[in-house]
Amino acid sequence: MSAPSEPRAGRPEELVVALTKAGRTKIRYPAELVRDDGVRVTVRAPWAAPGVRDFGFVRFEPGDVFTEHYWRDRWFAVKEVRTGDGGLKGWYCDITRPAVLADGVLAVEDLDLDLWVSADGSCVLRLDEDEFEASGLAGQDPAAAGAAASALDELERLARSEGLAPLLA
Repeated sequence: MSAPSEPRAGRPEELVVALTKAGRTKIRYPAELVRDDGVRVTVRAPWAAPGVRDFGFVRFEPGDVFTEHYWRDRWFAVKEVRTGDGGLKGWYCDITRPAVLADGVLAVEDLDLDLWVSADGSCVLRLDEDEFEASGLAGQDPAAAGAAASALDELERLARSEGLAPLLA
């Protein structure tokens, strides 16, 4: 585990977020370190994929800014999504193994399950449960599959009760 840190004044510290899925790199992108308290790493990055991704319930597009929260002791990541002018779109939550930060790379393994929470909290959607089932994780690593399912349940419960803001404070 790396020591807690704050970016140096005047010059943001950069790192690379490396997201893997099923043993393969899904995406790598540069991000600005906002905060690392030794347990949670918070980074900020512009939308990193090419073009627009329209999910039907939200569009991610060039100009969007993601403030991403990763934990070393939790099985999820929460990404606050804002438009380029600061309007809140909502929170996209990935169910992941706990994050590892080493040598300037924040390594995160995506476990397929996701949760979307709209800006006003009125829309809470569990996503990709079919992909999770098809991944075979339950047979290969039952403990990880159980932790992933519990993490999704925990995030949904928080989103439907007090919201995600207290988790991110």
